[in-house]
Amino acid sequence: QRLLEAYLARYDEMAQVISREIGAPAKLAHAWQAGLGKRHIEETLRTVEHFPWQRKKGTTLINHEPVGVAALITPWNWPINQIVCKVAPALAAGCTVVLKPSEVSPMNAVLFAEIMHAAGVPKGVFNLVNGDGPSVGAALSAHPDVDMVSFTGSTRAGIEIAKLAAPTVKRVHQELGGKSANILLDDVDLEAAVTAGVNACFSNSGQSCNAPTRMLVPASRHDEAVGIALRAAGRHRVGPAGDPATTMGPVVSDVQFGRVQRLIDIGIEEGASLVTGGPGRPDGFERGYYVKPTVFANVHPSMTIAREEIFGPVLAIMPYRDEEDAIAIANDTPYGLAAYVQSKDQERARRVAMKMRAGSVYVNYP
Repeated sequence: QRLLEAYLARYDEMAQVISREIGAPAKLAHAWQAGLGKRHIEETLRTVEHFPWQRKKGTTLINHEPVGVAALITPWNWPINQIVCKVAPALAAGCTVVLKPSEVSPMNAVLFAEIMHAAGVPKGVFNLVNGDGPSVGAALSAHPDVDMVSFTGSTRAGIEIAKLAAPTVKRVHQELGGKSANILLDDVDLEAAVTAGVNACFSNSGQSCNAPTRMLVPASRHDEAVGIALRAAGRHRVGPAGDPATTMGPVVSDVQFGRVQRLIDIGIEEGASLVTGGPGRPDGFERGYYVKPTVFANVHPSMTIAREEIFGPVLAIMPYRDEEDAIAIANDTPYGLAAYVQSKDQERARRVAMKMRAGSVYVNYP
């Protein structure tokens, strides 16, 4: 409860820091980036009030104990969201933690450390260590005194963490890459579903691991969906994070900008139909990591932009023949983080969701 109070006392500052660090538009940073930190603390409070720390089952006593020292390694794209959704439950469970935030967006974590101090968290219970993955992240993952590693980030880094943790038999919990399919079934309100799908893909400049970046539409309605997506993309305004008119800020870094540009070029080279956007900065921007809101159509499952996580505002629209074909395309990916299904019939959507190999399936944009 004291942590929640201390967080709220610096809420506006947290939103401003995140906006400046990663380029998130001010409204997004305030309502969602900082807002999710608040909500995770509130949800942890609600959970611990009713959590059965100890319960009996027949003559068996089941006792929930803290796992021990938890190393928490977090990404830059939703930074305080990922920090708090790890730290708050760990503290509630009685674990001590060592947090290593992303070196790309470290300042919100420093502010969070000040918030933890203000809340009166005992010394040594919360520890912040800054640094990059190959040095600090690797050291924590291999350290014999660390009992658990919780990591959110790329699949490549996750594999290395699992290898490093194996010799000391740590518990490892990971949230890795995504190339989430968004199946629009043939009974859907296409205007509403495509528009919401474009906006979800472009949110946070496309820098969300669970973004619905592959939009699967019935082949007979492909061109109609493309027209709707074109209109929806055109309503986005790229600009500086502090401009109230901005709906899409820059991507986070030169490295990220270069990666997104390279994959857009590959999409064109491999024959996908460029509907809007494309390579280069938007008109009026000579500098900065600004990316054009980009939509590709007629994307085949074998194309690079259908298979690699782009982590930018790039949507791939993919036609399918029937429901089974859509499910097969959706599951044809090395990633498994999230998926989406849209239908006027919720039970039908749930039946499709049950066949999708993904950690989370979102039905009708909850």
